[in-house]
Amino acid sequence: MSEDPITLEIIQNALQATADEMFAAMRKTAMSSIIYEVLDMGTGITDADGRLASSGAGIPAFIGVLDKSVQFILSKHNDIRPGDVFITNDPWHGGVTHLNDLVLAMPVFVEGQLIAWTANIAHNSDIGGMAPGSLSGDATEVFQEGLRLPCVKIVNEGVTDDAVMDILTCNSRMPDFLKGDVWAAIAAVRVGERRLGMLAEKYTSKTFLAAMDSFMDFGEKAACAELAKLPKGTFELNEPQDDGQIFNVKVTISDDEFVVDFRDNPDQTSGPANATRDGTLICAQMIFKALTGPDTPANDGSFRPLTVLTREGSIFHAKEPAAIGFYYETEIRSNDLIWRCLAPHIPDLLPAGHFSSICGTFIGGIHPDTGRQYTIIEPQIGGWGAGHDHDGISCTFCNFHGETYNTPAEISEARNGLYVDRMALNTVPGGEGEFNGGRGLVLEYRIRTSNGFMTAGYTRSKVKPWAMEGGHEGSGNYVEVIKPDGTERYSFVSGLDVTTDDVIRVVTSSGAGYGDPKKRDRDAVDADIKAGLITADRASEIYGA
Repeated sequence: MSEDPITLEIIQNALQATADEMFAAMRKTAMSSIIYEVLDMGTGITDADGRLASSGAGIPAFIGVLDKSVQFILSKHNDIRPGDVFITNDPWHGGVTHLNDLVLAMPVFVEGQLIAWTANIAHNSDIGGMAPGSLSGDATEVFQEGLRLPCVKIVNEGVTDDAVMDILTCNSRMPDFLKGDVWAAIAAVRVGERRLGMLAEKYTSKTFLAAMDSFMDFGEKAACAELAKLPKGTFELNEPQDDGQIFNVKVTISDDEFVVDFRDNPDQTSGPANATRDGTLICAQMIFKALTGPDTPANDGSFRPLTVLTREGSIFHAKEPAAIGFYYETEIRSNDLIWRCLAPHIPDLLPAGHFSSICGTFIGGIHPDTGRQYTIIEPQIGGWGAGHDHDGISCTFCNFHGETYNTPAEISEARNGLYVDRMALNTVPGGEGEFNGGRGLVLEYRIRTSNGFMTAGYTRSKVKPWAMEGGHEGSGNYVEVIKPDGTERYSFVSGLDVTTDDVIRVVTSSGAGYGDPKKRDRDAVDADIKAGLITADRASEIYGA
């Protein structure tokens, strides 16, 4: 079969279609709303060596996990056979993130030759550990955060290993949901395996492999072409955090390399807000891809010009057995550090700071109607920062969480022991500028059970989204618990008791503003007043209107 450019392009597009079909299969068969509604998952294809070849939809920070997981499988297992499916969740054994995120990967063989892998990852509602939902701000080591799966076979040559499945479900407070979601993941990698096998048989394995190599080389060329347009030099930023620590990043951009240095940062913490080396790498990959071609597919070649330096034992490169449940709040800080460091130098590519937190909110208890454990897991939406020529976007997910959706109120109420009383824009002051930051969210859950709990982890609460060129910073993220005897505000809280008719109010930040508010267009100010985003008196004070 000829390896002409048209054939290679057909195969490359077929790889993308296969990753997307895997995503659809998983979405349609999963049992948990965090997967089928929020789409807290990702799918991808790697080559035989575990290099990312194509990715489906889903969270950007998840796609970058899959190649690293497959590479770990290859380093650990010599006996890899057709029909095998591997599972891992441990950050020091190919899992990268935290224990809730299960990675499944399946080898693709054609005529006895390993030609590729299909893989996926998704957040599962409960994988055991010291707290329902497997996340606790009180955890001090990974053993407390749930069952660790060190890259084991869950399917052996097409036959499910019931012992592994039993270990999984026995450790979960929500075994039926976990089992259903794992089977959805198995179905997805099998769909991909079949499609790739058919593709390689149609065009020959040689041509199939050549297409993947060609696509990665194209990814590198495209990245290098955009890298050449970026400002050259070394840029550095120190930024205080909500807990008083100072984080540092140094970015050096040359004609052929983009180096991110995180070595000068605090030691890993005793709590669960540590990140792994691979997780920090992924966050640098995301911002690098945003600067060097966000509209083209991501593959191994896309990241060849990127180098990331970390220090083992630091918060961005934690040693085993550190607790890592809230890893994502630290990883998003690393991503935002790079963003803030470079934004003044490339304002046409990077807007002002956004709410920049997952604002993970975990609410659970015994369902008052069914008597079963429920756990609602909600990443929240918030405001994005304004750009040099446009307002920020209101109520969308942070850049870390990518292509995801908030759970509809009807689903939350049907599946969980609570009501959704309110969902509205957050119109408190913050984010004003010549161009305004987008608005955050106010979301209120009312508890229906007498024995509920809430765990939450928000950053950008005290140190708010950063503004540019004289704009105003954002308003800050927090969660309130409203009880008959008063209201308490939190950014991090673990296992807080909530009971019938308590209200949990989620408040996410506006994005930061860009430019002097006095320069804002009068028609835009009038539109803000008409939409109820600001009062006339406040508009006069801020904009001089």
